Amino acid sequence: MTFFDRNRTGELISRLSTDTAIVGKSITNNVSDGLRALATASVGSTMMLYVSPKLTGIMMLIIPPVAVFGIVYGRYVKTLSRKTQTAVGEITKVAEEKISAIRTVQAFAKEKKEAGRYEARVKDLYQLARKEALASGAFFGGAGLSGNLAVLAVLWHGGSMVMNDIITIGELASFMLYTAYVGTSLQGLTSFYSEIMKGVGASDRLFELLQRKSQIDVDNGKILDKVKGKIEFDKVSFVYPTRDKSPIFKDLSLSIEPGTVVAVVGPSGSGKSSLGSLLLRYYDPDHGNIYVDGTNIKDLNMHWWREQIGVVSQEPVLFQGTIAENIAYGCENATIDEIKAAAKRANCANFIESFHDKYDTLVGERSVALSGGQKQRIAIARALLKNPSVLILDEATSALDSESELLVQDALNELMRGRTVFTIAHRMSSIRSADLVACINNGHIAELGTYNELLNIEGGVFRRLVELQTLNSSDHSH
Repeated sequence: MTFFDRNRTGELISRLSTDTAIVGKSITNNVSDGLRALATASVGSTMMLYVSPKLTGIMMLIIPPVAVFGIVYGRYVKTLSRKTQTAVGEITKVAEEKISAIRTVQAFAKEKKEAGRYEARVKDLYQLARKEALASGAFFGGAGLSGNLAVLAVLWHGGSMVMNDIITIGELASFMLYTAYVGTSLQGLTSFYSEIMKGVGASDRLFELLQRKSQIDVDNGKILDKVKGKIEFDKVSFVYPTRDKSPIFKDLSLSIEPGTVVAVVGPSGSGKSSLGSLLLRYYDPDHGNIYVDGTNIKDLNMHWWREQIGVVSQEPVLFQGTIAENIAYGCENATIDEIKAAAKRANCANFIESFHDKYDTLVGERSVALSGGQKQRIAIARALLKNPSVLILDEATSALDSESELLVQDALNELMRGRTVFTIAHRMSSIRSADLVACINNGHIAELGTYNELLNIEGGVFRRLVELQTLNSSDHSH
């Protein structure tokens, strides 16, 4: 996950699309053109030597300067190609980010500003393309001029050889014909070299991606027979690799028995969601360990472990496709009856049945056609169908109105039955029903107990949070 924190979506998409296209072009059409030019040049040069070694020597004088110039030009183009691909990545990044958040951009009336930002990136790319055009103009122009000068020298020298009866006029004519062949082939070779250098520049960035080794191996490790759901955080310390060095957790310890519903609470920014990220092993703790049924999470097969966890987050992500496909995302072999049963249990069958296409209704990009409560219930149906052993609910009802919250809460109660549940909560309604409340403060578990136990601690962190929330809600009601 650290890799995706550091690299923006737009830049990765640019590497996957533009860089691969350039590399593809330089090793397909380009290689065949280059080989053809090489073959023609070799045969033509042999015939030139056969007709007149002396004139061939004069022709060959142009090769060393063009070769030196070519090497310098090739290195320059390779560097430029890398810079150009980075600039294309920047453009894609800006476009992808702003188009995907177009509602926010329009809400703040920033279309002109964002279009200006995009234009600035395009100008950067234009300057690089201009440099490349000037360099290739100088290189190809120089190579062409050298070739023409060499032809003039051959004509002048060959003419005097004909006059002195050293060669016949027919031999000079055939020599000039071979020269023309070789000249066109050399031109082909120079453009082949130029394209190959562009390809090398773009492939550098691709190989950086291909040769990366993930810090977390997701394919190997143990698979347990059955997950009971005992989770233990043992003296865990953690700092996000891409953020400043202030620790999220310092020696945090928490032990949860199987089938327990734990509400994780704490001030904003105390690291409630980070617990879920560590449990899913998006990141490894800097110190300490996490155990699942007594096995260190680092020894588990990550694909298998993540299949045992259901996640319902504050803003559930639905993918483009039908509602049925989205519900079956974690369990792709599910039948339509199983999908419908999960939808029913998640309180979303009624609104799905009211759509014209029912379960085949297409969810738009970023599911803008559905309300928050509807998306949330589809996400719960998806988690229900996956039938996980451990459940992470990240503020699952915080963005909903009261009516939706009741429906979603019912669906969540259905989902939580018989599982180990981490519920990361702000609202008191979801905290009251938990078996255990863990209150995080200053990087460790400050208080642990039932709702009532923590509420009775004089001057406690949890009590202060509840008082603040009660105060806020009574202010809003006035």
